[in-house]
Amino acid sequence: MNLKDLAAKPQLTKITLDDADIVSTYGEPLDFYTWDRQPMELFLKVASGDKTDLSQMVNVLKDMVLDSEGNPVIADGYVLPSKVLMATFTKLVETLGK
Repeated sequence: MNLKDLAAKPQLTKITLDDADIVSTYGEPLDFYTWDRQPMELFLKVASGDKTDLSQMVNVLKDMVLDSEGNPVIADGYVLPSKVLMATFTKLVETLGK
């Protein structure tokens, strides 16, 4: 197979935060979207990111956490609760690492 055969335009993919802690806090799973393919520099930032550095996580997630239309969820002036931010970052690393 040629590597060229694997190249495709990014598609929005839905990711669900459904761990027990999130569901117990919010009463239901939380959904967001991201591109199934990320630019290499962004992917490497996520994969090697320090989960304890919230400012680094927020900067990376601003470009990756999208609504169903592909618009950023974490827009200027908006923030996610820390628990959701951590779960989102963890789920992105798990999902994109596959």
